[in-house]
Amino acid sequence: MSYLPQEIIRKKRDGFALDPDEIKFLVNGLADHSVKPEQISAFAMAVFFNDMTMVECVALTEAMRDSGDVLDWSDLPGPALDKHSSGGVGDNVSLMLAPLIAACGGYVPMISGRGLGHTGGTLDKFDSIPGYQTSPDNALFHKIVRDIGCAIIGQTANLAPADKTIYGIRDVTGTVESEALITASILSKKLAAGLSALVLDVKCGNGAFMASEAEALGLARSLGTVANGAGMPTLALVTDMNQPLANAAGNALEVQNAVDFLTRARPMPRLEEVVLSLCAEMLVLGKLYDDLDAARAALQTVWENGQAAERFDRMVAALGGPTDFIDNASKHLPVAPVIMDVFARDAGTIDEIQTRKVGLAVIGLGGGRTTPEDQLDYSVGFSDLASLGDLADQETPIGRVHAATQDDADAAAAALQACYTTGERAEDTPVILHRLAPDDFTSA
Repeated sequence: MSYLPQEIIRKKRDGFALDPDEIKFLVNGLADHSVKPEQISAFAMAVFFNDMTMVECVALTEAMRDSGDVLDWSDLPGPALDKHSSGGVGDNVSLMLAPLIAACGGYVPMISGRGLGHTGGTLDKFDSIPGYQTSPDNALFHKIVRDIGCAIIGQTANLAPADKTIYGIRDVTGTVESEALITASILSKKLAAGLSALVLDVKCGNGAFMASEAEALGLARSLGTVANGAGMPTLALVTDMNQPLANAAGNALEVQNAVDFLTRARPMPRLEEVVLSLCAEMLVLGKLYDDLDAARAALQTVWENGQAAERFDRMVAALGGPTDFIDNASKHLPVAPVIMDVFARDAGTIDEIQTRKVGLAVIGLGGGRTTPEDQLDYSVGFSDLASLGDLADQETPIGRVHAATQDDADAAAAALQACYTTGERAEDTPVILHRLAPDDFTSA
């Protein structure tokens, strides 16, 4: 059946539920160019304001999944596992999680995206590694996952291609923070990736798309309901994003931070808790370990003995990057011409960080996009970011800015200062806020 795109948009704009065939028509129209990007932009804005029913959301997810290939991992000797984060600042968890899972016997065929809104994208981080191929063909992708246990790539040309287009439109049209669109985008890729199980990291706080716990729980339930309903066992953790998760924000800087994590070069307690918690849940959901304690013990072993770092190194080399990356990351990653410390405006204990604005400051430096065509400067951003509860004074910086020019560095330093507030003490907030197991979604 044929439809008029503008009439479908009008129907959604006026608050009515769309039929699955109408949604499928819009998504299929992206492929044959009968539906234009500006019409998808209008559709996304209509969904942003009027939301979708669960039936609509499932239809959109399945239409986006079926717009391209669906991968098959049935020949692997272990489960195909993955996680997805709803997006945050300094969220480089995927870089450590995939090799940790691989070293424990799981397989991680991770399909990642680029930056969205104020958040950094996993794919952009890997683009900062010289030679790394983020778009291998399916045969090479499959071989690396089978041989090494993990591969982190972008969407191939025919893996949920409709989502790739809609994702780029949402990034620049103010329609990112839609529960239905986030759900469909995430799950269309994960379902197309042919996973055995999925763990979700839904961020909550002033640096997340979902600022309140109620919003984060709503997204977690939406994702979990659709995913489990589609036959993919899925669990969700809601985690705190009221401060950058890593102590770096910016593509190459977050890669270096991940290398420091894998090689245990410095303590990172909040990041460690999120990484190991997600990994443990994945290993149990994938039936590789009977309980979280056993999974945690296995993870600790492969982290401490270097097996996880070795898997990361092998993955980078197999996808075209340097063969000595873990040992010489600082020599391979791009370095900004201007690097300088940034100090708080007022001395005291850091009691608030406007995390979203930290992400926006990275974009201002050239480390993120304002249009889909923007070329990134992978070297820029912030390192050595202070955390809530840390002391800030004129001898203890709140971070270090990496910039292309002195003017850029000065502007970014002022922006970072405006993000940090000091007082007498900071509230101690756990980094894991909620856990939703598969059984929690059955009656949602």
